[in-house]
Amino acid sequence: MSIRRRDTLLFPDPPAIAAWAAVGGKKEGEGPLGAALDERLADASFAAEGCTSWEDAESRLQQRCIRRCLRKAGVTARQVELAFAGDLQAQCTASAYAMRAMGVPFAGLYGACSTMAEALALAAAFAAAGYSERTLAVTSSHFCAAERQFRTPLNYGGKRTPTAQWTATAAGACLVRPAGAPGVGVASVTFGRVQDYAVRDINNMGAAMMPAAAGTLLACFGALRAAPQDFDAVITGDLGAVGSELLYAQLRKEGFSLDNHLDCGCLLYDRDEQHVKAGGSGAGCSAAALCAYILPQLAAGRWRRVLFVATGALMSQATFLQGQSIPGIAHAVELIAPTGEGRA
Repeated sequence: MSIRRRDTLLFPDPPAIAAWAAVGGKKEGEGPLGAALDERLADASFAAEGCTSWEDAESRLQQRCIRRCLRKAGVTARQVELAFAGDLQAQCTASAYAMRAMGVPFAGLYGACSTMAEALALAAAFAAAGYSERTLAVTSSHFCAAERQFRTPLNYGGKRTPTAQWTATAAGACLVRPAGAPGVGVASVTFGRVQDYAVRDINNMGAAMMPAAAGTLLACFGALRAAPQDFDAVITGDLGAVGSELLYAQLRKEGFSLDNHLDCGCLLYDRDEQHVKAGGSGAGCSAAALCAYILPQLAAGRWRRVLFVATGALMSQATFLQGQSIPGIAHAVELIAPTGEGRA
């Protein structure tokens, strides 16, 4: 039975992430985590498979990731009882079309770049409550599909600002099972509240999302009666370099030092060599970093306790053109090594 402390659910018997997979495009495969991806796509258009649009290509990307995850778990799609999934496309169409092909019960989510943490938190809650034995948490993003939807089509050749982030062509998938199954434990989840500090620049997502990251971290530390130093790492996704610096400053005002902080937007790419400006973003960025780096570190025992905090900017292609500010959200998932000795 879970314990609720305001916005946080604590699981005395932690559900387990039994299997996971990450798939990325060519640029992601050339980055620091490239070798750890389960699959590196030479052509993310999937033209050889008959895809005629970037939107369809993202759906294929997500399907590839799900199938790899299920193969690693040794289960079939028929054995999956529920999938929480989402993406950046309008009406979560990449996920909807992927689930059409997979044929599993589907609950669509939209948390922008926070979607992986949201999906994982809900999957863990369902597993802890006994509602589902095998639950998928999945998300993806595709650079070309996102640029066309939120900015301008690639053939316009728009120039990127220094604060801009690169939308990852990537997907991540986790299979969550109830307590007792082998895997990385989910000790707690904290659901974020929407924060809006009147940022209107669509090319500065780090600044727009930082207040939500700070708010969720403070709520999480309070509920867990913990400080950043109680974790091996506090990992946000995806504030990038700009948002991360703003987060450090904000938490210093609150009396916390984030000396053990990492950001998925800075993990997935080499900012000096790959020309991604402030770093990576997109729902697939934190998902790929989680499945290619964070979970393997915990599974190997190199880390014992990690706080994974994915952030999202909740504007639409209409609201930012109307001049509205950009609300942010962040959800936190406390992860522990398979031994279950992570929580103090």
